[in-house]
Amino acid sequence: MAKTENSEFDIRGVNHVALVCKDMRRTVEFYRDVLGMPLIKTIDLPGRRGQHFFFDIGNGDSIAFFWFPNAPEAQPGIAAPGSLPGSGSLVSAHGSMNHLAFNVPAEKFDSYVERLVKKGVKVSRVLNHDNSPEQVSEDVTDDVYIRSVYFFDPDGVCLEFACWTRELDERDVNFSQVD
Repeated sequence: MAKTENSEFDIRGVNHVALVCKDMRRTVEFYRDVLGMPLIKTIDLPGRRGQHFFFDIGNGDSIAFFWFPNAPEAQPGIAAPGSLPGSGSLVSAHGSMNHLAFNVPAEKFDSYVERLVKKGVKVSRVLNHDNSPEQVSEDVTDDVYIRSVYFFDPDGVCLEFACWTRELDERDVNFSQVD
């Protein structure tokens, strides 16, 4: 991806994104044992209000989870997509987190998809995003700018392994879409 500068703030990436899980042990087993993310910090919240814990996702960035003993149940199709992209509606409510994409190396993408499947993770079909009317190509062409595969964590959080396939430039920004 092309290197661009933020003229307002020296933002260096995502420190962490904080999600809510139903079962800390199950979440640790998925993120640490299935996805291989080191568990780097655990916190018991004061007054037995729950727990907060962090996994290293690389480049100094983290994904964090809260566990609250009395949290409401998940609401797929409202607070998160009800199905994986390519197999149903990806709509979620305003202010919700639709999905979290992890950047992976393009040269390892296909083997990572195979590895997820071997670990028993149900994945979407691979989507080669391009600028065609369908916005997806069956093959990796010169027009494909990112490849994606989607899967759910144990709480229904939609995750993505994504890899840029070419450098983005001014051709990739269409201001008429912003209006």
